[in-house]
Amino acid sequence: MTTRFKAKFNIRKGDSVVVIAGDDKDLSKPRMVKEVLIDKAKVLVEGVNVVTKHSKPSARNTKGGIMKKEAPIHISNVMLWDAKAKAPAKVKRERENGKTVRISKKSGEKI
Repeated sequence: MTTRFKAKFNIRKGDSVVVIAGDDKDLSKPRMVKEVLIDKAKVLVEGVNVVTKHSKPSARNTKGGIMKKEAPIHISNVMLWDAKAKAPAKVKRERENGKTVRISKKSGEKI
């Protein structure tokens, strides 16, 4: 996703989100965002899209073997979790004292 301007997303590292599409879809179980990959429009979510990776023995990993790790999913497949409403919610942005604040449309609370 190479564009002229840097994309702005409402999801940040450390937010609670729910997966709304894909194999790990669960609208009632909030999960934590580990990383946001802005250039690729993807997020790394804890316990979602777990893939198996086969690794050869090396100096760092002498055993080698099969490892499980999370792979990124597209940012459109997750939605912010509103803790007060206990449901996924859309977000609007407002300027407050020169800073942008994210506000939940469902409960009206700051995120």
